Amino acid sequence: MKLSVLSKCAAGAAILLFSLGNVHAQENKIGFVSTDRIFREAAPAKVATAKIEQEFSKREKELQDLAARLKSMSDKLDKEAAVLSESDRARRQRELSDLDKDFQRKQREFREDLNQRRNEELATVLERTNKVIKQIAEAEKYDIVFQEAVYISPRIDITDKVLRALNK
Repeated sequence: MKLSVLSKCAAGAAILLFSLGNVHAQENKIGFVSTDRIFREAAPAKVATAKIEQEFSKREKELQDLAARLKSMSDKLDKEAAVLSESDRARRQRELSDLDKDFQRKQREFREDLNQRRNEELATVLERTNKVIKQIAEAEKYDIVFQEAVYISPRIDITDKVLRALNK
């Protein structure tokens, strides 16, 4: 949160310094690229998302099966608890507790692994995106291109150009 506010303040300060420093110079050319749109719409981002989904689908299915098994065991224990002996009830509650701990651990590991892989893939997409942005900025003589801002005029939004270049 603090980093986001800090980066927005830095961007604002950069714009102010940029515009003050060039009062006598020609008009500055400023661009903006929506990283959110790139991650949603660019072909490389879609390929990365599909790759991650395929990579993690088996583990996700195993987790869903384990959750169903846990629910089934819990429901069965609830139904039969009144007729079970104290030792059987305690044993089944222990089994259920152990299975729940195993499920929670596997679910946590799954989320951590998924987030790590997603971050790796998105970093690759962002690196490629930044190269394309730099190429466009140099070719079209942009003075500065932002990827984060509070407000953007559609006039300076070059996201569509970047998307077209990434989707080639």
